[in-house]
Amino acid sequence: MKITRPGIGKFLSFLVLFFLVIPFFSFRSHFSDSHTNSSNHSNTTTRAHALVAKAAAHFNLLYDSLGLEALNLSRDAYEYAVQGFLALQANGLVHNSEVLSIIDFSLPSTAKRLFIIDMQNGRLLFNTFVAHGRNSGILMATRFSNRVNSFMTSLGFYVTGDPFMGRNGYSLRLEGVEHGWNDHALSRSIIMHPADYVSEEHIHRYGYLGRSEGCPAIPEALDQPIIDEIKGGSCLFLYAPNRRYLHRSNIIS
Repeated sequence: MKITRPGIGKFLSFLVLFFLVIPFFSFRSHFSDSHTNSSNHSNTTTRAHALVAKAAAHFNLLYDSLGLEALNLSRDAYEYAVQGFLALQANGLVHNSEVLSIIDFSLPSTAKRLFIIDMQNGRLLFNTFVAHGRNSGILMATRFSNRVNSFMTSLGFYVTGDPFMGRNGYSLRLEGVEHGWNDHALSRSIIMHPADYVSEEHIHRYGYLGRSEGCPAIPEALDQPIIDEIKGGSCLFLYAPNRRYLHRSNIIS
């Protein structure tokens, strides 16, 4: 666990509260196909974008403070995650604003590519392994899908739900909030769950992690602490340097 420099945690916590109470800070138009020609709406959206950019610039201080580059988290992944984290909060979709979780699929499965960050206090809570879908690739996740029975990972932003005991053990429901990218997560039973193939032993034996049916599977030893930390409406972002997603996502484009 790494702790940011003194003072920044309280400042970031203040930023969250400040931006959540701005009355015109709404992005609902970005999560639907409807459009409006209202000049008032256009001005409101422009101001809101400017505020998100300003807040994101402050939150981006954490990337350097926590030494995330040295841990191989892509700066692009982090900055996109912060942008979406703020937009989802503004839209009222995030109910647990204390943490932001990022899975960086620009990294191979042999890397610790799950990052869970305490955004209020400026701490890195977890950095560990996470699996991708078996049809997304072997060592690297390079193919992504929102289709039922694709057994692929779906990119984009999710909001965490409630934990439950399933056939894989202590698990966490995930709701995909991006239409066309991950909104079939519930019908696909895409959840966060523990798996014995998410381990250094599996890497040593096969040269890569085992793969799931599309779920972000995590190490068995960390299932309860991770799930209990991020449950209840926090933001989870699954990133890959996929041009199609990055150009078409309504949240980060």
